[in-house]
Amino acid sequence: MADEISKAQAARPGGDTIFGKIIRKEIPANIIYEDEQCLAFHDISPQAPTHFLVIPKKPIVRLSEAEDSDESQVRGEEKES
Repeated sequence: MADEISKAQAARPGGDTIFGKIIRKEIPANIIYEDEQCLAFHDISPQAPTHFLVIPKKPIVRLSEAEDSDESQVRGEEKES
């Protein structure tokens, strides 16, 4: 477990994680939606008939380090036109 924690702490933001690799299309995923802010794809091991993940493209390493401008990604709000 300590090894996994040290790997997570050393990972470059958005780069060394499975989600970063899915965003960069290095790992295949069944993508159902994508825009400049987020990516949605079907879970490879669904726990419900409809099960998908929505991840922000901007890495937010810790919620405590989120900036005011990240609020729409965390809360899922749309940008104003």
